[in-house]
Amino acid sequence: MKKYEGLFILNLAGKEEGLNDVVDRLQADLVAAGGKVEAVQKMEKKSFVRVTDRKVPAGHYVNFIFEATPAVAAGLGAKFRHAGDIYRCFISLAAKPALKKA
Repeated sequence: MKKYEGLFILNLAGKEEGLNDVVDRLQADLVAAGGKVEAVQKMEKKSFVRVTDRKVPAGHYVNFIFEATPAVAAGLGAKFRHAGDIYRCFISLAAKPALKKA
């Protein structure tokens, strides 16, 4: 298993679900797919510098650190690409901690 970082940009405009509900559902989906979530970092809502869709000028950023097999990580991108409340999803290998010199 490898360690991955998943950055999700959520579009919650006009939704009844709150941010916490969507984050809990995403975490449950990651676990159900075979991943092990280590950390969840909720960041604030940010406006986009370049707006590609006028209906979505901003989004809530949420970062997940999780462990999964490469096959599971590849499938997650396709799974979340078509979810209604996820505007963008970026999954990449997590950076390894730098070694400190003594």
